[in-house]
Amino acid sequence: MGEIVMQKILILGASGLVGKALIDEFTNEFDLYGTYFSSSTSLPDDKQFQLEVKQIDNLKEIISTIKPDIVISCLRGEFDQQLTFHKELAKELQINSSRVYYFSTTNVFDGDLSRSHTETDIPIAESDYGKFKINCENMLKEILGVRVIIIRIPAIWGKNSPRWSLIKESIKNNTVIDVYSNLVCNNLLDAQLAKQLRFIIENDLKGIFHLGSVDMMTQGQFFEQIVSKLANEKSLLRFRLYQDKVDTFYFQLISNRDDIPSSLQCTNQEIISYLLE
Repeated sequence: MGEIVMQKILILGASGLVGKALIDEFTNEFDLYGTYFSSSTSLPDDKQFQLEVKQIDNLKEIISTIKPDIVISCLRGEFDQQLTFHKELAKELQINSSRVYYFSTTNVFDGDLSRSHTETDIPIAESDYGKFKINCENMLKEILGVRVIIIRIPAIWGKNSPRWSLIKESIKNNTVIDVYSNLVCNNLLDAQLAKQLRFIIENDLKGIFHLGSVDMMTQGQFFEQIVSKLANEKSLLRFRLYQDKVDTFYFQLISNRDDIPSSLQCTNQEIISYLLE
């Protein structure tokens, strides 16, 4: 039998929270490469590259050298520069068969918080961030067609996530955390996201995916459950009304797809339990 050739995956932004989780989950299954901005990754030196979003020529050189089967983008950076970067990336990959997995956000729907949104809803954004992500999604689809897979994600948590660190620091320093009592939100663990993306890649699933906790909980309820377990002082939380209205608002992704197995999905309560372990 011939040698099994691993697919080459290039992770753009491999030193971030999501990038690190992807490396942990993918290491034994794929031939991994990654880029970083300032702090390096856990990948071998010859498989990681320092790269800034404005360094288009460096990006082209990396693509040309590696010839990745798959590119995963979890980059951060200035919006206009990112848009240019992803346009040049798509053009560079246009001539081969590479697939792009692009991380987008709940913010593509922040122009309509009257309900939760599924993959078939047309994005409508008010924030600059949401508008940028919509533009990037559309541009990638225009150039690469079905070879771009859009992964929309909510707030990402993990044992080393900035959100988790903020809660612990606030408890330690007895500083107030503002939360909305009428804003229904999604959450997701970094490790869970990595498992879900691995399933999507290995099964060559196409289209748009909304990943996130499958149940409903307000931002206030989520934080209250965590803080009440970590500290007796619930007064650390300052509950506010989103937009100063008593209505319920939904900053939540829901999915109308049935191809992600339930064993790879999670509830808010499971996320909270994991963080508190």
